[in-house]
Formats: sequence, structure tokens, C-alpha cells
Amino acid sequence: MTDLIPSEVSADAKAVRDLPIRERIGWLLNHAHRHSMTYQSPESFLARSLHTARHPTSIVSFNCMDGRMNISLATGTPPGIITPFRNLGGRFDLGWPYFGEVLSDHIVNMVGQGRCTLMLITYHYSKGDPHRGCAGFNYDTDAARNHTFEIKRQVEEVFGKDGNTVYPLVCGFETDEDALVLHGSNGKILDLSTLSTTDRDTLPVKLAQLCPDMPQQMRQDLLPLVEGNIAHIAKIAYSNRSLDIEHHEWVIGIGRGFDWMYTPNLALLIGPYSPDLDNPIRKAAGILEANMKAGRIPDDGFLLFAEAPYHDLGPDRARAKLKSGFLAEFAAGIIREEFPYLKEKMHVRSAVMAWHSRVLEKIDYYEA
Repeated sequence: MTDLIPSEVSADAKAVRDLPIRERIGWLLNHAHRHSMTYQSPESFLARSLHTARHPTSIVSFNCMDGRMNISLATGTPPGIITPFRNLGGRFDLGWPYFGEVLSDHIVNMVGQGRCTLMLITYHYSKGDPHRGCAGFNYDTDAARNHTFEIKRQVEEVFGKDGNTVYPLVCGFETDEDALVLHGSNGKILDLSTLSTTDRDTLPVKLAQLCPDMPQQMRQDLLPLVEGNIAHIAKIAYSNRSLDIEHHEWVIGIGRGFDWMYTPNLALLIGPYSPDLDNPIRKAAGILEANMKAGRIPDDGFLLFAEAPYHDLGPDRARAKLKSGFLAEFAAGIIREEFPYLKEKMHVRSAVMAWHSRVLEKIDYYEA
């Protein structure tokens, strides 16, 4: 059966999540198509090119799978500039074979282009309610924060401690206001929710004081993210965030290449990095089941979406199809076996993405 794809659907995810499941899936596929068209447009291409020319530092973010976390959106950064890695709780280990290889390949590729890399290693929490914090760490913000510093230690062990080529920066992300909290190398903290647009002239000095060991070019390239986050926070009135600060996700995304799912509270995104994929899949399924039972989303269904990107035609694309299909079946098998409430509500799709155009291809359909 083909998905229903309305000719016009509001981009407002709060309205979309109340639609019947097949219309939600149709909206999502339209959303992916619109994203690829925008990404390929002359304006978008030139905006990315101009941004990279002005700010050559490559930016990588390590994030939780939580759908409320979107660093690009929260900093006003053009899509495609920040390379995200996502996993349950933002848990990563550079000893994981696949993750270590993907990250190292990215760094080597950037060095080959003459670019350094700034790594944003994030944890998240809620000021208003601890139970709106990170479920991946059982809402223990201290544990989540401590883990980010362990990742930082590993990054320095692998790529060096001088920070001239690869600089790891620990960042908190407060989900009530989408506010970044930067942890400096000198032990100081810069909470961007305490600043306003009137502080713009003082930001270069504040960043220099916070991270005196960060190369000057990196600080200059971090500055637009800081300014963008301050502006983003200013647009958000806490009283209007009541529907967004709770979990409302209705999609589980597993794989890579999900930068097109930039709408907050849409999906829980699981990277294929950990040797233990079972645990994040179970956690994501548990969150979606809780969303349904609490009435935060309709209980008529949810989407499990597997995706793998490819760069080249031929074997690279063929292998991406196999990876996407495997991830779809693997995750669906766990949910069928362990979540009887969700079993009959599951809609499964798998796809590959042409990385240079962001076009989704070869979508396969499975029923629950």
C-alpha cells in the first residue's frame, strides 16, 4: 500500500502529530523531499559554501537520540554544516570499532581539506523537571555530564591534547529553552541562557576567557553558533513551550543521514555505532509507548525508519541498501518480540540517501 501524501501539509510538527499515522508518514516523506530540494537549491548551496569559506572549521556534534535535541536548529546553523552523531544518552566510546572508524575517517578527510574540527560533546537536561531530562541516563544529569568528559578524554587520547587540529568542547543542552551551556577548558561555564543579544560585542572576549587554549580560528567559527543560540533562546517564551518540552516523538530513526529530520520532537534517532544496538532500540520503543499511553501522540501507529547514506554509485549504494534493510529488520524484530502493545502499531520503512543531494531512494515497505 502506498503512503498517503497530502499535496499541502503544515510544517508545524505539533499539528502533524495529531494526524492519522499514514498521513503523518506521508507528511514525513514530503518533508524529506522538500529538504532535498532546498538542500540542492542554488541559495542553499551558496549559503553553505559561503559559511564554510568564512568559517572553515568542521563542526561535529555528539548528541542523545532525544528528538528535542537539534544543535543546528538551536544555533541557526544552515543544514549540512554540523555533522551529528546520535546515540542513546549521547553515549559514545571511541573504542567501538565502527564508530571509531567513521569518526577517524571524517577527521582525516577534513585534515585533507586543510580544515580543523570542533567537536561539541553534549549532554542534556531540563531546568523545570528532572524527569524531562535524559532517559538514557535515567535522568541523572551528573552521570550524563561525567560521561561527556570521558568522551573528551578519549578524543584527546586519540587525536592529541593540544587541540590545534581537533578540539573537544563539552556542552550542556537545556531542553526547556534550547540553551547551550559551554564548559571551558579552565573549569568555567558559560550558560547562554543568561546572555542576550546586547552581549554580542563581548562574546569574543567571553569565549577567549572560557577556552584560552582553543585556536583563534575555531573561536571565530564557534561565535556564529553562540550568537545563533542566544537569538534562538530569545525567540522562545517558556510559557509557549509546554507542548514541546515533553516527549512527543512518533518516529524511531535508526541509521545515519537523518539531518533532514530537523523538526524538534519528531523522532528518536539511533546511530548504528554501538556494538549493543538492542538497548537504545528498547529505550526508544519504551518512550514511544509511553507517549501513546499518555495521549501525547495518537495510538494508531508509529514509524520505524531505517536509513543508510551512500556517496558513490555501484557497490557503495548496494551496500547501503543492505545496511538499511538489516537495520529495519533488526529493530523491528526486537519491537515485535518485546513490545506487544506496539507490535500491531508499527510501520516500517527503509531507505538509502544519496549524500551529495540528500535525496531518499529505494524506500521499502513492511507491515507490522
